[in-house]
Amino acid sequence: MSANSSTVGQLLWQGPVCTGWKQDLEGAVYHLANCFLLLGFMGGSGMYGCFYLFGFLGTGYLCCVLWGWFNACGLDIVLWSFLLATACLLQLAHLVYRLREDTLPEEFDLLYKTLCLPLQVPLQAYKEIVRCCEEQVLTLATDQTYAVEGETPINRLSLLLSGRSL
Repeated sequence: MSANSSTVGQLLWQGPVCTGWKQDLEGAVYHLANCFLLLGFMGGSGMYGCFYLFGFLGTGYLCCVLWGWFNACGLDIVLWSFLLATACLLQLAHLVYRLREDTLPEEFDLLYKTLCLPLQVPLQAYKEIVRCCEEQVLTLATDQTYAVEGETPINRLSLLLSGRSL
């Protein structure tokens, strides 16, 4: 064990391991890809942090595809980078789908922000309430009656936003 470690130590201290270093650099696309990958790994948590993370990682991997195709001429670099870029783009599509799924109609969003958010009602509980009323908003004209006491069945949740109750 000590003989191996002393050999590695001697190799590190004696000089460069590579005797024939390339004189030219990898190119701008390679360095741009690494900058995008660095920025991508700085992403935060949560939904928007994931957008940041996968957006920069996907862009970095696409730059790696270009570098592998035009400069490195390596099929393995191109295929792996393409697969990783595809995975990032699929993850972004999934995040967009999840974000769209969580949206509420404008009237219900306004109602949540003005009435339920100050009362600290969780958004998931509010969405359950909205599903009970089948996401319907009923606007009444002047002198139009919504319900009559003793005659109209009480089979849904109702909330009067403006007007008066008799």
